[in-house]
Amino acid sequence: MLGFITRPHHQLLSLLCPGLRIPRLSGLCAQPRPRPMAISSSSWELPLVAVCQVTSTPDKQQNFKTCAELVREAARLGACLAFLPEAFDFIARDTAETLRLSEPLGGNLLGEYTQLARECGLWLSLGGLHERSQDWEQTQKIYNCHVLLNSKGSIVATYRKTHLCDVDIPGQEPMHESNFTIPGPSLESPISTPAGKIGLAICYDMRFPELSLALAHAGAEILTYPSAFGSVTGPAHWEPVSS
Repeated sequence: MLGFITRPHHQLLSLLCPGLRIPRLSGLCAQPRPRPMAISSSSWELPLVAVCQVTSTPDKQQNFKTCAELVREAARLGACLAFLPEAFDFIARDTAETLRLSEPLGGNLLGEYTQLARECGLWLSLGGLHERSQDWEQTQKIYNCHVLLNSKGSIVATYRKTHLCDVDIPGQEPMHESNFTIPGPSLESPISTPAGKIGLAICYDMRFPELSLALAHAGAEILTYPSAFGSVTGPAHWEPVSS
C-alpha cells in the first residue's frame, strides 16, 4: 500500500507506518496539492511524502521488487521522500535464517536501494535493516538499523534501535530480540530533509517517551516509528495511538 501525506514543515508529524490507517491511494491522490501563488513571494508548495506499507517475506529480492515499485510510484506522483517500514528487507522464519540473511551496510541490498534513490531522485527512509555489525564474526549478532538516504543515494544518517523488544505473550512463541540483536549505542541528531527535520526511531522505541522528547527538543519536526509489530502487539500499540 502507498499513502501520501502533505504537511507544513513546522508541524510535528508522527509517521506510524504499519499501523497507520491510510485511505486508498486513489482518494489520497485526488486531493489537490497546494501551489505557490505568483503574487506572493512568501508562498511555497507543501512537501509530499509517501508512506509505503509492505508484507515482507524471507525472499529479499522479491521484497526489494515490491518496495521498488512503491518507491517509483511515489516518485512519479511527486513525493520528495518515501518511508519504508521496519524489516523492509525481509522477515525470516526463525533466528538462524534472520542471521544468515543479514547484511552489512556495504552489502548488495543497500547498494540496490542507493541506486533506486538516485534513479528516482527522492530521499528514502529505510525503516529497519538487519545489519551485520563490524564485529559480526565475534558476536554473531546484528543491529536493527534505520537508514536515511538522500536523493543522490548517499547515507546521510543511521540509527540503530535502542530499545529491543523482549516480550512473552501467552499462547505464542516468545519474542526476545536481544537474543540476536545488539542495542544501538546512541540517538541520531535530527536530519534536515526536503520534508522537514526528521528524528529517527524504530518500533518498540515508541514506548519510551524520553526518546521522542529528546528528538523534539533537538529540533525534530517529524518523528518516525517504522515498525513490524505482530498480530497481538500491533493492536496493543497502534490502536491507542491512532484512536
